[in-house]
Amino acid sequence: MSVTDEDVLKIARLAELDVDEETLPVLTEQMSRILEFVAQIGAVPASESAKPFVPGPDAVRFRPDEVKPWPLAFGPSEFAPAFKAGFFVVPKLGQFEEPEA
Repeated sequence: MSVTDEDVLKIARLAELDVDEETLPVLTEQMSRILEFVAQIGAVPASESAKPFVPGPDAVRFRPDEVKPWPLAFGPSEFAPAFKAGFFVVPKLGQFEEPEA
C-alpha cells in the first residue's frame, strides 16, 4: 500500500501540522514504509494454539485481582489534634455563623 502526497497533506491538516514542500516526499515515503510493515505483520498467520507470551516460567500463576483495603500504619486518632467517634473535630468558621442580634 502506498501513500500519496495528498494523503500526507490531509493527515497533516487533521493533525494541525504544517508540512513544507521539501519534507513532503520524505514523509510520503516513510508513511508508505510504515503501512507496508503493518501489512506484513497482518499477513502472519495467527493460530489459536499459540500461547500468549508471559515472561518467566510457565508454572507462574497470576494472582486474582482483588481489591482490599490497605491498612493504615496508625489510626487518624493518633495524628489528629481532635478526633471523636470516628470524625475529625474542626473549629467552626466565623463566616458561616449567623450574626448575633
